[in-house]
Amino acid sequence: MDTDTDTGARSWHLFPDVHGFLARAGDFLRSRPALHTLPLTVTEGLRTRGATAYGDGVPVFGVLEQAGDVRAAYFRTPPHRLAVTPLTAEEAGSLADHLGAVGHAVPGISADSGTAAAFAEVWRLRTGAAPRLHERMRLYRLGTLTRPGPAPEGRSRIAGERDRELLVRWYEEFVAAIDEVGGTNAGAWADTRIAERRITLWETPDGVPVSMAGVTALVAGQIRLAPVYTPAHLRGRGYAGAAAVEASRAALAEGADDVLLFADLANPTSNGLYQRIGYRPVTDFAMYDFPAGG
Repeated sequence: MDTDTDTGARSWHLFPDVHGFLARAGDFLRSRPALHTLPLTVTEGLRTRGATAYGDGVPVFGVLEQAGDVRAAYFRTPPHRLAVTPLTAEEAGSLADHLGAVGHAVPGISADSGTAAAFAEVWRLRTGAAPRLHERMRLYRLGTLTRPGPAPEGRSRIAGERDRELLVRWYEEFVAAIDEVGGTNAGAWADTRIAERRITLWETPDGVPVSMAGVTALVAGQIRLAPVYTPAHLRGRGYAGAAAVEASRAALAEGADDVLLFADLANPTSNGLYQRIGYRPVTDFAMYDFPAGG
């Protein structure tokens, strides 16, 4: 720990690296693995692959403590948004004070819907600039895995070195399609997923890949599907569902207690698909962008 800011009986503590952060907040994050899937999976990547696993900037981490217990945590991997575990409105205000005190840039926030809205309002009052809602998402947890019918012809396989160029192109298309902030190198992303065997491809009977479903590493008993992508001209044929089913099956075989995924609430097709194959809602999340200079 290198910086503390006090807010009444609660204190935000700033950590300089992922190892110190996990030493203090790891048990807290693991206490609710589904709700904390994002910090668990991102920090696992930072821990195993280094500080630039999710961007080119230096990551930042913080923990809210009260009476010796961890109540909340945040992290940011520049240039991405601040990611925060659930907060009360009062805690959202204290976080804004803390970030201002330590001088952290806050280009946006990603959190459960209540926390994100509360922090966005605090930031609006602090800066006078109106936050922009970027996306609403629903977190799903797998119940009973069900293959939707009729299944498309073809088969699944794990992506290998011969698929690298395809994965790079699809990852770049996926990031552009969701209008997401850049930062992760597509080549490095593909190399890591190939080495860890974490991309399932669905291919046609003649061996042409038509969809992919990735999975995160197993941590705290949970694995999350990310990303699931089918090129626009190949959609509507059941390929994404087939890939997602096979990736989910692989996650269960790896020993996951919880298999999770996020879906854009503005896309009823994907939400309907995931529910048909057995995913059930957990809670809603939101992402807000803050105007530059706010």
